[in-house]
Amino acid sequence: MSTAEPTRRVRHQNLYAHHLWLQQRFFAGLLLAAGIVATGIAIYEGQLFSPGFAVWLVYIPTGLALGGVILLYRWRSHVQMLDEGVRISSMFSNVVIDYDSIKWVKALPLRQHFQERRSRMIAPIMKQHIDKPAVFMKLRGDESELAAIKKKLGLFRARLMNEDIIAIPVPDADAVVWEISSHLPERLGQNQGGARRRKKRR
Repeated sequence: MSTAEPTRRVRHQNLYAHHLWLQQRFFAGLLLAAGIVATGIAIYEGQLFSPGFAVWLVYIPTGLALGGVILLYRWRSHVQMLDEGVRISSMFSNVVIDYDSIKWVKALPLRQHFQERRSRMIAPIMKQHIDKPAVFMKLRGDESELAAIKKKLGLFRARLMNEDIIAIPVPDADAVVWEISSHLPERLGQNQGGARRRKKRR
């Protein structure tokens, strides 16, 4: 009997969600800190439930809730390679794109996904990554199939998908491209556009 452990499925962080967390956690912390300080003052003065201080009590659960939601969104938003396809997950939904539906996958500068009129869609939180490699996937499918995929991409769907191309900023685009490429039928060893290239067997 084989005792080999099952292969661990690596999750590749969607950087849109990561930087949303980095941006919004300050406001969550500010609400929480303001609520705690005001509550401490109210307790000290014996006016915890007075009309003037009661409103500050709401800041504590509000800060915790905001922080919890954006942290959960960050944790849920990732790209993962499964046997059946590429799973792109968001807060409340995910979509699995089977490998046969992928025409090609490359690591290209994220800026290429925001040409001409789409340039205004570059989020301020992503400007530091706009010239770094992202995972680009060109898909097969008719308009209804592509629309169904886009609908499940979550909060940043308009930035993630344009027509039949999905571009996802991740920490290591080259690694993701090679991982996806290894599953693509009859396209092993293609030029993926990243810094690394597959070595030929001798």
